[in-house]
Amino acid sequence: MTSSQLFSIILVIPGIIFLIAAARLCMQTRREVPLSCVGKWRALSALNVFFIAGYLFFIAIQVRQLVFPVEIVTGLIFLGGSLFVFLVIGLSRLTISKVHEADREILRANSALVQKNTELEKEIAARLEAEGRARARLQHLTTLHGIDLVITASLDLRLTMKLFLEQTVAQLGMDAGAILLLNPHTQNLEHGADWGFEGMGIRKSKVRLGEGAAGLAAYERRVVHIPDLTEQPNPFDRRKLLQNERFITYYAVPLIAKGQVKGVFEIYCRQWFETAPEWSDFFEALAIQAAIAIDNATLFRKLQESNIELTLAYDTTIEGWAKALELRDSETEGHTQRVTELTMKVACAVGIREDELDNVRRGAVLHDIGKMAVPDSVLMKAGPLTEEEQVIMRQHPGFAFELLSPIHYLRPALDIPYCHHEWWDGTGYPRGLKGEQIPLAARIFAIADNWDALISDRRYREAWPQAKVAEHIRSLAGTHFDPNLVDIFLATV
Repeated sequence: MTSSQLFSIILVIPGIIFLIAAARLCMQTRREVPLSCVGKWRALSALNVFFIAGYLFFIAIQVRQLVFPVEIVTGLIFLGGSLFVFLVIGLSRLTISKVHEADREILRANSALVQKNTELEKEIAARLEAEGRARARLQHLTTLHGIDLVITASLDLRLTMKLFLEQTVAQLGMDAGAILLLNPHTQNLEHGADWGFEGMGIRKSKVRLGEGAAGLAAYERRVVHIPDLTEQPNPFDRRKLLQNERFITYYAVPLIAKGQVKGVFEIYCRQWFETAPEWSDFFEALAIQAAIAIDNATLFRKLQESNIELTLAYDTTIEGWAKALELRDSETEGHTQRVTELTMKVACAVGIREDELDNVRRGAVLHDIGKMAVPDSVLMKAGPLTEEEQVIMRQHPGFAFELLSPIHYLRPALDIPYCHHEWWDGTGYPRGLKGEQIPLAARIFAIADNWDALISDRRYREAWPQAKVAEHIRSLAGTHFDPNLVDIFLATV
């Protein structure tokens, strides 16, 4: 064996090893080959086996020194090699095609993902915007609800307006706010409340209806907006009052309730302020709430004033009745006032509730109103009354009941006029009530009435000394008078 043959065998052996490894890889990979490549893959595997067989045959020829045309073997190997290269290039081309197709699929997928991401970003942005609007609406509703609570909790107009401004100005994103109330007599808008101002100039506001920004808002019943107060000309006419406030943006909305202008709600911002439609709706809704609050407080104040006037009219009428009775009997002049004061003093001492004291006072003033039905011959008689005259005189509590009970306002005050002649032991009149059956106010008044009658001059006797009257009243404790009240009364007077 020549050295060239030995060298060729050495070169072929690694080739056989590589071919065997390739054959093993073909066997392992055959299950993963796509259907479109199975035929070519099998051809490659067969060629691989062919090359192994060819290399082995070539070694056998060289070792055994067989006589065989080497050109035929070489030609077959070259033919198989070219076929192998062709199949490899075909598979590579198919692979490249698949790779390009996969790249195109990836690009399409990426494009779809980018589009989806863009849509998702838009959707997220829209949802965030919607969530922001929903949160703003919720905050607006919360503010409106809070204002409703303020309106229902307090009918003090100044306090209500102050709380209204505290809750609304910040929610509107502004720096300061004021409410100007319309004076119907002067037709001027005057300061009602303010919040957020650095100075007190706003409190000097007095704007004629139809003049200035606030006056125009009220007169024309529309929102007035001035984007930049520093730019001239503009309708705002209180620059001197607010010259140190550094305001830029201004809004004014009329406060209208039941078709009537109640005032103007003003808001100020120290920077340029851009609004959205929802903000404008909220601003106008707040104006409606403020107008309702002002209207409710005004109505309540007028109702209070009317109630006070009516109460004063009632009390004046009652006092007029009592005065008329005293004018009829000049001897008892001043008695009603004195006995009323005594009764009220003792009523407070025994703890009668404050809401009942007015009825006690009215009852004391009207205690003898029934005597208006008693004839002068009996009422003005100088000497002792006969039995028949006493019967007539004792009818005056019943006359008082008949006179006052139809009057709803005076019905709670009937205890004294009707029961002040009832005695503790039940021997009084007109109904013979006993002990605590007699109303407390009537028991107090009975002592006060007896006290004042005895310390005052009468046509049929002179006034008694107070010590004697006190002793006399003590002697009647437990029979005529409530014994517990006697001690309290004498300690009070």
